[in-house]
Amino acid sequence: MTDHEKVLSELFIHWSGEEVRNISVLAESGSDRRYYRISGAETDAIGAWNADEKENRAFIGLSDHFGAAGLPVPKIFAVHNNGQAYLQSDLGHTTLFGLLTEEGLSTRVKDLYRQVVHWLPRFQVKGAEGLDPALCYPRKSFDRQSMLWDLNYFKYYFARLAGTGFDEQSLEDDFEKLIAFLAEAPSGFFMYRDFQSRNIMIAGNQPFFIDYQGGRFGPLQYDIASLLFDAKANLPDDFREELLSLYIEEASSLTNIGFPQFRKFYAGFVLIRILQALGAYGYRGFYQKKEHFLQSIPFALDNLSYLLSNLHPGFEFPELEKLLKSYIQNQTLRSYARPGLTVRITSFSYKTGIPADDTGNGGGFVFDCRALPNPGREERFRKQSGLDAEIATWLNGHPETAFFLGNVYNIVDQAVENYITRGFQHLMVNFGCTGGQHRSVFSAEQLSRHLKQRFKIKIQLEHTNKNNWPA
Repeated sequence: MTDHEKVLSELFIHWSGEEVRNISVLAESGSDRRYYRISGAETDAIGAWNADEKENRAFIGLSDHFGAAGLPVPKIFAVHNNGQAYLQSDLGHTTLFGLLTEEGLSTRVKDLYRQVVHWLPRFQVKGAEGLDPALCYPRKSFDRQSMLWDLNYFKYYFARLAGTGFDEQSLEDDFEKLIAFLAEAPSGFFMYRDFQSRNIMIAGNQPFFIDYQGGRFGPLQYDIASLLFDAKANLPDDFREELLSLYIEEASSLTNIGFPQFRKFYAGFVLIRILQALGAYGYRGFYQKKEHFLQSIPFALDNLSYLLSNLHPGFEFPELEKLLKSYIQNQTLRSYARPGLTVRITSFSYKTGIPADDTGNGGGFVFDCRALPNPGREERFRKQSGLDAEIATWLNGHPETAFFLGNVYNIVDQAVENYITRGFQHLMVNFGCTGGQHRSVFSAEQLSRHLKQRFKIKIQLEHTNKNNWPA
């Protein structure tokens, strides 16, 4: 059990009065926060660990504020005195994006989107009433500096890393014009900041909302632009327009906005939101080498194409527009939409825990190799690993090894064939043993070799405990 798990387990016991029966790490997101599902005899909770105490205070304070206003958000059960760990209600496994991926734009998914659009202006208007600005982190409002952060994020992590040249001064001039234009929009509402389908949980066929810790005071248009132009959601244009009309109707019932005034600034906020998203894809994909973030780029480019053709903002931005049009036509950037299936195979030590799945799929197969004969018990193999031929020969000399791997191949082959047919992009297979050095490494290598012979897929092979092997 890791230090984080120990702290969260102790917090759970103190809060619930129950012993922890199970604690499991959830899939990593785009942030540095870590989440754990914790179960007792009768009680469940989600444990969160985040070293950023100010961000934690924002989330906890906003959750309490929204909950008191009757908005559907998780309840905060307990907060550790270190400020880095807390417990919140477990809203299950299903996100709106997950349902959209599984079902497409089904009748149920469309209805859920309409429910979401019903709730959004209530967060923005009702949620802003009596809200202490000190809770907003890292900024109290979506002001000029916030906009400049987003635009520089795009410039440095996407524009520069994408390899397309531009006139920097002319681009900065366009940024200034965009900021000046957006600053004219009515503000003072709660701006959720990252209002997209992955941050909407579905429980009991009702939406619940998470990840608003970056919220601040701002205009209405930004959040609905975030939802409707969420890149991988790839909503059809006619459904976007339906939801936008519904949103304006709902918002108009809560505050004094008009369709022409709202539309005047809407396209500009769509533009800055897409630029911010491209910056995030560039940072996570180009800079941090997390490939699945690059797969959102072609969808974002489609959104840009639609924006420039149908919703052009009411001012000129020649250098930025020229740059964006070059991206729209760039076949290298477009190619990220066709990755095929990637199987990530890992070996690990149970002493350090099962590797997290950073694709957003929540994990995959975990095979326990500890029932296999252990070469690590023999002194001659102590400094060797499952990469060495001597270890492979030794393990293959035991009949239970072939039986184990044969079953693994049958299970994984079935999944790979199914995933290819359904157009899925990621599958994760983990092999664990005591030290993450011999049996798990050997098994991971064998599966990698087997899949390469059978399928035309991409294999990512990683031995996560390699740095701890004896020299």
